Amino acid sequence: MSIHESRPTNRRGRAGAPGRAAGGTAPTRTTSGSAEPSALRPHMGLSALTFVSLGSIIGSGWLLGALTAAQAAGPAAIVAWMMAGVLVMILALVHAELGATYPVAGGSARYTHLALGPLAGFTAGWLAWIQAVALAPIEVEAALSYLNNEFPGLIRQDGTLTGTGLAIGAASMLVFTTINVLGVRRLAATNAVTVVWKFLVPLLTVVTLCVVSFQPGNFHAGGGFAPFGAHGIFAALPAGVVFALQGFEQAVQMGGEARNPSRDIPRAIIIATLLGTGLYLALQIAFLGALDPAQLVHGWAHPVGSGDYGPYATLAQGLTLTWLAALLYIDAVVSPGGTALIYVGTSSRLAYSLGETGSLPSALRRLNRHGTPVVSIAVACVVGLLMFLPFPSWQQLVRLISSATFVMYGFVPIALIVLRRTDPDRPRPYRLPAANVLARAAFVASNMIVYWSGWENDRKLAAAIVVGFVVFAVYRATQPAGRWPGLEWRAALWIAPWLGGVVLISWLGQFGGRGVIPFWVDLVVLAVFCLGVFELAVRGAPPAARTRHLIDAACPPRRTSADPAPDGTVPGARIP
Repeated sequence: MSIHESRPTNRRGRAGAPGRAAGGTAPTRTTSGSAEPSALRPHMGLSALTFVSLGSIIGSGWLLGALTAAQAAGPAAIVAWMMAGVLVMILALVHAELGATYPVAGGSARYTHLALGPLAGFTAGWLAWIQAVALAPIEVEAALSYLNNEFPGLIRQDGTLTGTGLAIGAASMLVFTTINVLGVRRLAATNAVTVVWKFLVPLLTVVTLCVVSFQPGNFHAGGGFAPFGAHGIFAALPAGVVFALQGFEQAVQMGGEARNPSRDIPRAIIIATLLGTGLYLALQIAFLGALDPAQLVHGWAHPVGSGDYGPYATLAQGLTLTWLAALLYIDAVVSPGGTALIYVGTSSRLAYSLGETGSLPSALRRLNRHGTPVVSIAVACVVGLLMFLPFPSWQQLVRLISSATFVMYGFVPIALIVLRRTDPDRPRPYRLPAANVLARAAFVASNMIVYWSGWENDRKLAAAIVVGFVVFAVYRATQPAGRWPGLEWRAALWIAPWLGGVVLISWLGQFGGRGVIPFWVDLVVLAVFCLGVFELAVRGAPPAARTRHLIDAACPPRRTSADPAPDGTVPGARIP
């Protein structure tokens, strides 16, 4: 599997949203008469895109993921990380092809819109936005939970924030918002510094723990290697494992600001996914090996102590590695903070995308003089602040966000197959090998993650989706007739039976449901159901001509710095 080099196609500025004139969007005028930019600016290269994806992957998941995975699966958590790595890599490769071929802002949401039309596109975009806008406050709350072990008074016993915690969390969100408002260059520069730190500290932790204290017997303690069997391994995936690895697609969400998207987006996604998966697997092994065997005599419920949410720092203190413990507490601010910084930016690009396609108000597309979607960033900040209200614990929120993320991921393999069929002649700098097989495997696996999250979680996710449809319906009902293209109902008819079927199987299944369907049989039933849904979705795609019309509006040619301007001059060239 290789990424083929090709000279990027010359591209010009962004056209208007579907339903508007396709010949390009003129700059809007402010009250002062100055022009505001109307298209995102291409500033980001390979390193910046890689850091965006890797920085999203390495967040609170490394601080807490090994603990929650061990509690769910025991030493077999290692298997859960391997399974998650394979799944996420397949999804990353799907995103790599689409990101290189269709470099648009909010890519994960836009691909479904391009392939299946506005209604299906909104559903994917709403789910993408829900998970992205919630992740910044989740990362901040994880940092405060970690720091509460050393500085009590930030988190209550039930996991909610105290008054002091709320104040610190709100201040953090305002800082992240300010950096994002200042533009993508400031975001990329700030993120690059934090990502280097975020990668080196976990790596140092792995090496130190393995050298100072590694107990091979821990891998068979507390009931054996897999004390909870296959059920425990599957349950560990949504309990923090897949949450830790998600975020690889953030380079795709920034596709509208990539300088050379056809080359750099697939490389950035693949590099970040490989590095993140390898690091997390090493962290889990080091964590298991460094545990005190006495803590495992009674099982895996509290491997580092009851109510302890600072596992690595606790291990370091127990081994008298005070310097490492101090470093970890510093990183408990830097790692989640860096990830939160990124997600404020990417959630705003998803909201920008929903405004671009007419799913939500066009005000979300408004850019400031730095070329950033300032209204969308402000919305992300406000919703993030609301998320600090007394919601459930970090682990419960992680399950909900993981489910939303993997439902969103489920749309992408379908979009890949549909776009290959309806837009076959478009150059694809990277092509996913065995796409027909891997796309279906990715769709089934994404649905498995949602199922393993449990019935209680899935019914809440279903409620969030219904709220999204209500918002969409109310907004579209207020718009003048003909302002936006038709919804392509036929192309979205499969969504209701798909989501309804997954929720029904969850209710009848073995993960928090009624237990009517036996274990293993439930997985077969879900897999067969999902394969049928996949075929229904692909067969119901809009005609190729309509799809290409949407693609041409969203991905017009973009002029590079070396291309002639309309008057024939080359930017930067000396004029005689």
